[in-house]
Amino acid sequence: MESKLTPSLGVLALDQGPRDPARENEVGSIQNPASIDFPTITEVPEGSFGERVLRGDPALEPSYIAAARRLVEQGAVAISSNCGFTIRLQGAVASSVQVPVAMSSMLLLPMLLKQLPAPAKIAVLTYDSNYVSEDMIGLSDPQDRARVVVGGIEGSQFWHDELKMPAPPFDVVGLEKVVSERVMKLREEHPEIAAILFECAVFPAVSPAIRRLTNLPVYDLTLLCRMMLAAIGK
Repeated sequence: MESKLTPSLGVLALDQGPRDPARENEVGSIQNPASIDFPTITEVPEGSFGERVLRGDPALEPSYIAAARRLVEQGAVAISSNCGFTIRLQGAVASSVQVPVAMSSMLLLPMLLKQLPAPAKIAVLTYDSNYVSEDMIGLSDPQDRARVVVGGIEGSQFWHDELKMPAPPFDVVGLEKVVSERVMKLREEHPEIAAILFECAVFPAVSPAIRRLTNLPVYDLTLLCRMMLAAIGK
């Protein structure tokens, strides 16, 4: 008798050492089924270390494609990742499988700009703003680009912790503190900010807190994946 595969969201995960179920099941984690109300399965592409993904190493493309195909074989009906910097691999992965792919919340940026009146701005909060290149932002219109401000948590303790192998226990209190500080600084510098987009796939853990703090819409990867899965209707 053939086994029936469970329709799942396939997650392409960073290699942070031995997998830690506690981290994967944190509130807001894209690997936690409760974050998206849908089963999840995970594959770790060979060589998917944080530093390589941050700088956009093109040599990672074959391993991400191979891992995406393995996820589909295991029942994935859609695919995402747990690092927003994999937006650079969106085209390669989407072209390699026959299921919807949303590698990064950065895919939302053009749509969000169209939802807001000019001159309203969107703040993109990222793990490391030093590595957010124009190909990640993906806006060719200079007027649209001028409405996007980017800030990151680079240099913080949380930033250092996420680069360790293995990664230490997830510090949601520390994350909320540093994200709150960076968001408020961006708002002081750019009072036109009318919405916030979290690039980093761990930031959804603090999305509710930042919505309460700012009284602004906060968009993240879990919202994008919920939309993708709702459209599939599995």
